Amino acid sequence: MWRGWIGLLWLCALAGCEQNNQQSAGTESVSFQPAAVDDAPAGRLSEIAYPLNYRLELRIDPRQDSFSGQVEIELELREAAPGIWLHGQSLRVSSVVLTTSAGHTTQAEYQQVLPSGVAWVGFGRTIAAGRVSLRFVYEADFDQNLAGLFKLEEQGDAYALAKSESIQARKYLPGFDQPGFKAPFNVALTVPAGYLAIGNAPEISRTVLADEFERVRFAPTPPMSTYLLSLAVGPFDVLEAAPIPASAVRAEPVPLRGIARRGRAAELQYVLDITPHYISIFEQALGRPYPFAKLDIVAAPAWPSGATELSGAITYREERLLLGDNPSPGARLGLLGIHAHELAHMWFGNQVTPPWWDDLWLKEGFATWATPMVLAQFEPDGQHDLNGLERNFQVMRTDSLASARAIREPISRNEDIRNAYDGITYSKSQAVIHMLDSYFGADKFRRALGGYLRTFADSVASSEQFYNAIGEQTGTPRLTRVLRDFVEQPGVPVIDVSLTCPSAAAPRVLLEQARYRPLGAAVKKAEKLWNIPVCLRYRQADGSQVECTLLTPENPEFVLDTDHCPDWLMPNANGSGYYRWRLSAEQWLALLADFDALTTAERMALLDSLVAAFESGDIAQALLLTGVELSAGSERRHVVTAPLSALSRYLDTLLEPAQAEALRAQLLPWYSAALRRLEQPASESEQLLKNSLLDFVALSLKDQAVRQQLSEQAMQFTGFKPAEPGGELASDLYRTALTVAVQDSDAEFYRHLIDTAGNIDDPRFAAALPVALGAFNDAALSAAARAYALSDSTGPRESFELIKSMLSQPRLRAQHWQWYQANLPAILAKIPSQWQRQTPRVAEQFCTPDKQTELEALFSQWGDQAPGHELALRQTVEAIALCAALRQHLSEVAG
Repeated sequence: MWRGWIGLLWLCALAGCEQNNQQSAGTESVSFQPAAVDDAPAGRLSEIAYPLNYRLELRIDPRQDSFSGQVEIELELREAAPGIWLHGQSLRVSSVVLTTSAGHTTQAEYQQVLPSGVAWVGFGRTIAAGRVSLRFVYEADFDQNLAGLFKLEEQGDAYALAKSESIQARKYLPGFDQPGFKAPFNVALTVPAGYLAIGNAPEISRTVLADEFERVRFAPTPPMSTYLLSLAVGPFDVLEAAPIPASAVRAEPVPLRGIARRGRAAELQYVLDITPHYISIFEQALGRPYPFAKLDIVAAPAWPSGATELSGAITYREERLLLGDNPSPGARLGLLGIHAHELAHMWFGNQVTPPWWDDLWLKEGFATWATPMVLAQFEPDGQHDLNGLERNFQVMRTDSLASARAIREPISRNEDIRNAYDGITYSKSQAVIHMLDSYFGADKFRRALGGYLRTFADSVASSEQFYNAIGEQTGTPRLTRVLRDFVEQPGVPVIDVSLTCPSAAAPRVLLEQARYRPLGAAVKKAEKLWNIPVCLRYRQADGSQVECTLLTPENPEFVLDTDHCPDWLMPNANGSGYYRWRLSAEQWLALLADFDALTTAERMALLDSLVAAFESGDIAQALLLTGVELSAGSERRHVVTAPLSALSRYLDTLLEPAQAEALRAQLLPWYSAALRRLEQPASESEQLLKNSLLDFVALSLKDQAVRQQLSEQAMQFTGFKPAEPGGELASDLYRTALTVAVQDSDAEFYRHLIDTAGNIDDPRFAAALPVALGAFNDAALSAAARAYALSDSTGPRESFELIKSMLSQPRLRAQHWQWYQANLPAILAKIPSQWQRQTPRVAEQFCTPDKQTELEALFSQWGDQAPGHELALRQTVEAIALCAALRQHLSEVAG
């Protein structure tokens, strides 16, 4: 019966023989009432209808402008209803047929009601509870902005790919596009003959058709969410790898292959080589098998994010994987990290899925935490744990805002879903999980994770279910209390640490906590304090030791297990706690005097808290610069780079020109000496450090000798000047060198770069180029840059990168801002749709109240074209206020 209806409707769709509201032959006659906008769910759908199975057939030819097909959804109608809400966006639906469990068919009505893709399917009469099916025949245009099913051209070839996360599947599939609705997919694609078709499951048949097309069928998938759907068609090349061997927890090997655009698949050999090692580490750590029937590693010619964890077909922006024969260390490190993150999702998110986006941290936080854990086992000497800590400290700046999100908070609108994809969800979650793992013990915590995955495999689990499962698995209620405190309220705890040493008693430490508040922030007193795992290191004559406590609001005092007063106290042993801390000036100096006695992680934590204390007005600039000088003299990469971001903000945005020059004069000898020590890097870590210092010294300290060297390398690399021995440019320095060359050269080189853009087939160069093209200081180049940003020859992602770069340049920022305000609608239409919500953030580097007013007025006028922009607007307005307050503080200090 099903097969007959599919054939009839498919032929009808090709012939264009009926509209959605027309009656089909053999169906009951019904009448429909239009759905009311006010009745449409703005966010989460109810579960009155639950999908049980999808049968999807699409005709995809990336050489055309549109695609077409049909989907049959078998679903459980859990109560009698005259219709249901589901998702579909910008689809031209020609027919919807409802079939009941008794075999009765009824023509249904499809109506998209909300711009976010909420649609109503009206039955025309009340249908009893039970199993029913809906069959949609439809077509749609390929997206042009890297969302949904989009097409692109690269080196003369056309490709189509589906970017489904988070709510983009509705752009090519009517269905239930929210994570908690998991169902198997049976997919068949009709594609041009010879084109590769990629799906979530293995290909099981390929049938040659009469019109130079082929029908490709895939095996059924396990139950999965729509945001994980993979569909890709094009003249891809394939690099077959040996299957991933069976393991102690998996009986069958897993087919493995790499896929890239024509002529580039061979460059995927490295990522294919490391993949079996990663899978083995995950399976051993979690005690759970890789959950899918195959694994494709796909390098997409264009992709709006770094990668997406599509089940069995992980898809990356090609610059993250296509690194050439001799990759720079930063490029290799980036590949290692992003690949570990996406593989972690096969368990966290794909196999066990959050029911709604407010629980996004359960997949993104755990995938981010798992990345350094896996890499530390893969490369024990690679300092990957420190890379994770670096991100933990970086996110505290965002978490310091009064407008900061909690890791988990309600999401009531589809437009706000992408706002949860931020540093809070990724890096703060990682930091909190790392703190728990360190304090309560990896054996206990990771075993409990395996039990959680086992309990909810192929299903969904909310935060509440996770808390309960982890509490039961570990038998440690305190762990759950800590987790709730950090997940469900925003802000960074700051602990005021006071050491007293009574003459006849053990030393006592008073730990008084509050929410950290930088100068100018409207942060209110925390309504609820935290339960915080705190570990202290202290130094005595016979060495240092560590003691830990669970700091509670009721018990802020801690007695050390020693009879002697410590020489100093380090309030965050091993840097594993998610908090900042403040000391008396005497204690700060004592700690800085023994700086090298601290571990690398502890020195990173110290520098973060030192900068934070300065930006809250609690320490003097001289004390901060004492720490900065010690940092610059270190041989540890993460210690040297720890304060560079803050220093760049001060120099590039906050300080008046004379103050900035004075600070540069003080800093340059320290960092020039650090560069001289790295003239011949002896390791990958030293090369990474050298590249970071070259960037800082060239762009923020503006050292002319370094700038000239980098500019020459950029001009030789792009063919503007003849190549000379020793002039090679590493890909890690593309952005820095090209930026310097643009700033220090003339219009001729700028035109050369634009002309060269399509001639250098290097994905990392293509990613660096728009940032450099936006960094010019010559106002005469403005017209060319702005035209190029919005031209058809510039991709959506590249366009926004160029525009952001323009607004980050102090010299011409005011002019660019005027242009940005006048052209915001065109900019919004050009850039990737999932980035539209971020457009207020281009104003983050302004420092005056008038720009707050202008920004709010701009988005009052055009905000409806940037769905979900409200959070970015609030945070940018606040960032401007913080910038003004800190600028005032710096001026007063300098004065």
